[in-house]
Amino acid sequence: MTTKTNKGDRRNQPPIAAQRNKSKGGRKGRKPGAPVKVSQGRNWGPIMMFVAVGVIAAGIIGYAFWAQRDTGSLEWSDRAAAIEGIVDYRAENPEMLTNGHVNGQPLQYEVLPPVGGDHNGAWQNCQGNVYDAPIANEHAVHSLEHGAVWVTYNPDTLPADQVSELTSLVEGTDMMLLSPFPELDAPISLQAWGYQLKVDSASDPRINEFVRTLRLNASMEPGATCSGGITATGTVPQDVGDQLGG
Repeated sequence: MTTKTNKGDRRNQPPIAAQRNKSKGGRKGRKPGAPVKVSQGRNWGPIMMFVAVGVIAAGIIGYAFWAQRDTGSLEWSDRAAAIEGIVDYRAENPEMLTNGHVNGQPLQYEVLPPVGGDHNGAWQNCQGNVYDAPIANEHAVHSLEHGAVWVTYNPDTLPADQVSELTSLVEGTDMMLLSPFPELDAPISLQAWGYQLKVDSASDPRINEFVRTLRLNASMEPGATCSGGITATGTVPQDVGDQLGG
């Protein structure tokens, strides 16, 4: 007897091979992951350098602004009063600061070196002139009236290297002049019209402060010149009459 295959039963049986193939093909292998990038961190060196430069610059600007507010807003006379040791004869003895022209004769001054008063009609040239011998007070005072600073020193007590330092300060600077003053009771004395400062050393910082504050500012004749004056040395004033513009 021939055995019949039940087709219906075969159809109901799962295709094992197909299932196996599906099982093999259905699970795909995991793709390899992308490499993980490791951050090396920010390079802070240049950043910190720029920050430091910025802080320093801000500090410099801030200090300059503060200094301007602290001193620049003051009147020059207030800045002069703040210089330690300065004598303000405009306040202490204004009567001696007359400004008449007296030609042909020596004059007597209450203060030596003089800081003002009557004077010769010709001024001493004060365009940064350095004189190696004493000059006439009467001509020098006229220079002060124009706004010059007269730097004097005692040649017997001030060392040569400090004389050179004063020379460097004065030489070539308009509205300044330098000369020895043998009878000076201090190594160095600075004069502007109505002001005087005596110091012991050419390196004293008050010298620069005096010059910076009073040169031109202390003038009794703003705009007056320092050129065309007497260039000769000697303590006897020359009788040349009044100079133009003097």
